[in-house]
Amino acid sequence: MKGMSGMLKQLQKMQAEMQKVQEELANKVVTEESGGGMVKATANGKKEIVSIEIDEEVANSGDKEMLEDLVVAAVNKALESAGKLAEEEINNVTRGMIPPGMNIPGF
Repeated sequence: MKGMSGMLKQLQKMQAEMQKVQEELANKVVTEESGGGMVKATANGKKEIVSIEIDEEVANSGDKEMLEDLVVAAVNKALESAGKLAEEEINNVTRGMIPPGMNIPGF
């Protein structure tokens, strides 16, 4: 029975740490670019786009299709990096508690 009690306490601790990580991820950001820096997209660790910067030259070029492609590319890169950031932060909490290869949703 002591083993179960210890495991429950460990799970409660991990849950509290996970909650803290989720809150902190909103404040951590990654920025990615496309077109050699012509478009920059910034996402937070919750995979939300928080800003997009577009170079004046490309904005005024009149090439709408190119601009759309650059925005999509920058946003996709930023979301991918934000996902990796979140995964790393969550892995730091769960390391040693969840056996490798055991996929538990949310962990």
